[in-house]
Amino acid sequence: MPNSPAAARAQDTVLQVSPLLPALESALAERYRTVRLPELPDPAAYLREHGPEVVAAVTSARIGVDDALMDSLPRLRAIVHFGVGYETTNVARARARGVDVSNTPDALTDCVADLAVGALIDVMRRMSAADRYVRGGGWDAAPFPLADRVSGKRVGILGLGRIGRAVGRRLEGFGAHLSYCTRVPVPGTGYRHLPTAEALAEACDALVVTVAGGRGTRGLVSGAVLDALGPRGYLVNVARGSVVDEPALVAAVRTGRIAGAALDVFADEPNVPRALLESDRVVLLPHIASATRETRAAMGDLALRNVERFMSEGTLLTPVPKRPAH
Repeated sequence: MPNSPAAARAQDTVLQVSPLLPALESALAERYRTVRLPELPDPAAYLREHGPEVVAAVTSARIGVDDALMDSLPRLRAIVHFGVGYETTNVARARARGVDVSNTPDALTDCVADLAVGALIDVMRRMSAADRYVRGGGWDAAPFPLADRVSGKRVGILGLGRIGRAVGRRLEGFGAHLSYCTRVPVPGTGYRHLPTAEALAEACDALVVTVAGGRGTRGLVSGAVLDALGPRGYLVNVARGSVVDEPALVAAVRTGRIAGAALDVFADEPNVPRALLESDRVVLLPHIASATRETRAAMGDLALRNVERFMSEGTLLTPVPKRPAH
C-alpha cells in the first residue's frame, strides 16, 4: 500500500471536508478523484467503507480535520487548509501520524491588515456610529459627539507575525507610536517589545490583536488586559474570537472600562453577545477580514497548489511552521 503520492493509485481520493470556494471545488473535482464529504447522504458509512482510499483532505480554517475524522483515514498524508488558521486541526497529532499540514499564509495578509486599520479608524472616529446617527435623524437635533483621533496614538500589536507586521507598516503612515508583544523580540523591527499582553495594553491607546489562535492563546486578552487598556483604550480583534475572554469583554464594554472595540471574530460565530450588539461603541463585522474577491481567489489558488504539490511530489508548498508565528 503506497504511503505517498509518488506511488499514487487510481482510487486514491482527495476528501473535501467542508464547503470551499466554488472555483477551488471545481478545480479539485477536475483534477482528482474528489469526494465532498458534507454532500454525502451518510458520511459515516462512506468513511467506514472508503476511508482507507483517502490520501489528502482539503478543509477550511474554521472546520479543520478533527481527531475522529483523522482516525478514520489510515492512509491520510496531507491536510490542506483554505485559510491562514489551522487551530481546528491537531497539528502535532497529525504529524505524529505522518500527516503534513498546510495553510494559505501571505495570500490574505494585506486584506486582513487593511481591515484591521480600517476597523481601528472606525471605532476611534466612530464612523459607523456616525453613519447610524445621520440615518436615524440625530443630526437634525444636535451635532455628533466628539471622537478620538487616530494619528499619533500609541498602538500595541499583540502578535507580530505576517499580519501584525503589515498592520504596523500601515500605522507608521499615521505617525503611530508602535509597541508589540511576542514570546521573544522580533529582529529587524524598531517597535518597542513588551513581554506580556497586560504590559502592552497598559502602554497603548489601542490594542490590535493579530496573534494566532489555538490553545496557547485562548483567553490571552483577559479581564486584566482589558483593565490595563483602560477607559480611554480601544480593542481591535482580527485574529480569533478565542483569543479574547468574551465575557470579560462584554463586562468591560457594558461598564465603560474600555472606550470601545472593533471585532471581526467572536467566540461562538455567528452568535454575538447582545450587550455587544446593543453598544454604540462597538463595531461588529461578520468575520470578513480576508473576504475580498482578490484575496479569496489567491487563497484558493494556493490551496490548490498545495494539493497539486502533494499529489505529484509528496510534499506541501506552504506547510505550517513547527511553532506558531509570533
